[in-house]
Amino acid sequence: MPFAHITGWGVSVPEAVLTNDDLAKIVDTNDQWIRERTGIRERHIARENQFPSTLGAEAALKALEVANVKPSEVDLIICATSSPEHIFPATACLIQDLIGADKAGAFDLSAACTGFVYAVNLAAQAIKSGSSKTVLVVGAETLSRFVNWKDRNTCILFGDGAGAFVLQASDKPGGVLSSVMRSDGSGSDLLSIPAGGSHQPAAEATIHAGSHFIHMDGREVFRFATRVMASSTREVVEASGLTLEQVQWIVPHQANIRIIEAAARGLKLPMERFIVNLERYGNTSTASIPIAAVEAAADGRIKPGDRIVMVGFGGGLTWGAVAVEWTGPLPSERKVRPQRYRTLGRIRSFLRRMARMLEGLIWGSKA
Repeated sequence: MPFAHITGWGVSVPEAVLTNDDLAKIVDTNDQWIRERTGIRERHIARENQFPSTLGAEAALKALEVANVKPSEVDLIICATSSPEHIFPATACLIQDLIGADKAGAFDLSAACTGFVYAVNLAAQAIKSGSSKTVLVVGAETLSRFVNWKDRNTCILFGDGAGAFVLQASDKPGGVLSSVMRSDGSGSDLLSIPAGGSHQPAAEATIHAGSHFIHMDGREVFRFATRVMASSTREVVEASGLTLEQVQWIVPHQANIRIIEAAARGLKLPMERFIVNLERYGNTSTASIPIAAVEAAADGRIKPGDRIVMVGFGGGLTWGAVAVEWTGPLPSERKVRPQRYRTLGRIRSFLRRMARMLEGLIWGSKA
């Protein structure tokens, strides 16, 4: 059975930054109040021409470049997102088209902020089963478009961005060691966007009620999160055959510094063992774990051979963790530059659209 190794990683965040002082001009809040309660100082906000697909595609291409993998060699794309561009088609399909991954299957995974952890596990299972050799996992969000900018309890929390991992099959032991996925739908109302699906389709009444914005019971979510972050970390470490002392880094979902500190106390670990960057990004949902991991890999904190745990929680309610031995790129004699394939992908997409149009004209005239 092959092992599933993380061999590439990339990040894309919007350039526009919204600071706490900027928010103080919009709602009744201030920098000190936000930082004391959340640890967040600023967050990135997508521009009008930026979407989960464009941010996700950019992060994906960077990850493929690190892994030395052509887009055409990707077998499967899983996009974890809490802010999909459409109910359907899947945002993953839009990313597939943008990067020119013409041989890849693609689907979205909806598990709120835990989505990236779930997606890494599913990617690893696809590789271990032999059905895929190379899987691209993307967490991409533009949650700022679902925020009520009049609600100071939620608008201070969320930011936009994307992160991506490439997972590849290898006979070498390591890579994804174990995983935990859990859910509790009895708490589904604690963190949700109530309208926009088939239960409450978009209507004048839902718009006036603000039902298309993020709704959250902050206290209940806080209690839930502090409980499951520590328990799922212990569970996934035990399943991997390791001990906490053998784990170099914990990469938690970047939601609130107090939740991360509570998890550290529950695990009896110093905060120095946790990768934390939420002060500069806020809660980017499915993108928060890969953004934090990629930054830590880039500055040399996470190194090949390190054992890490990625742990998250989110609406659903969902929570989970994955234990990984960090690998890095597999040996390769070539140097692939996937950004060059973006142009080829656009040409291929255009030609296919034209072919469908001509086909429609031909068959339409015979109907």
